[in-house]
Amino acid sequence: MKLHLLAIGVHPDDVELGCSGTILKHISIGQQVGILHLTQGELGTRGSAETRSSEAAEAAHILGVAVLENLEFADGFFKNDNEHQLKLIEVIRKYQPDIVLANALDDRHPDHGRAGWLIEEACFLSGLRRIETSHEGKLQDAWRPKTIYHYIQAYEHRPDIVVDISSFLEKKMEAIRAYKSQFYDPNSKEPQTFISTPEFMELVKARALQQGQSIGVKYGEGFNVRRQMGVKSLSDLI
Repeated sequence: MKLHLLAIGVHPDDVELGCSGTILKHISIGQQVGILHLTQGELGTRGSAETRSSEAAEAAHILGVAVLENLEFADGFFKNDNEHQLKLIEVIRKYQPDIVLANALDDRHPDHGRAGWLIEEACFLSGLRRIETSHEGKLQDAWRPKTIYHYIQAYEHRPDIVVDISSFLEKKMEAIRAYKSQFYDPNSKEPQTFISTPEFMELVKARALQQGQSIGVKYGEGFNVRRQMGVKSLSDLI
């Protein structure tokens, strides 16, 4: 299955928090979208790898994505090296996405930045035909996504581009709440974390509101991009 957009997150819930409104928008116009998690989030303070897996499946169902995969890299200890790059290249070539959404290149959690750079490099290397990978016993063709957009996470980055998600915020919040073990639950006996306070969900909405306001709409999702962006004419930006 060829995907138009592949959203990659190092931990289950990264994609839902960072770019699920954009995912919903692309699905709404008939495009194929998939989600790839790099780890199972097994080092998370709350929940477990098994819990996160079932929560990820529920979130994917809510969003309506065509593909959900997990590469099961070691949470906290994966590396941006050739072993991990090759595994990621195999998935990129398998689905041949035109657009990749990826973790922030610099963020509070060191896994986020390391994953962001791993994704950047794997996407480039995936386009080199002399790097050989195979899937189900068949040699894969080289494939390089047209562009990579990094969603904004804990650190506040000025976005290079903002997507209008005004019609999709409530569904985005529903997908986030599928991760019941991770977010605010007054009945939970587990330790409180950065994202488990009731204020955190308000922050998610406030950021969407702020980013939307910056482009004159109600809600938005911001992204950073390393390459120079271009348009056919200034009218495309109206």
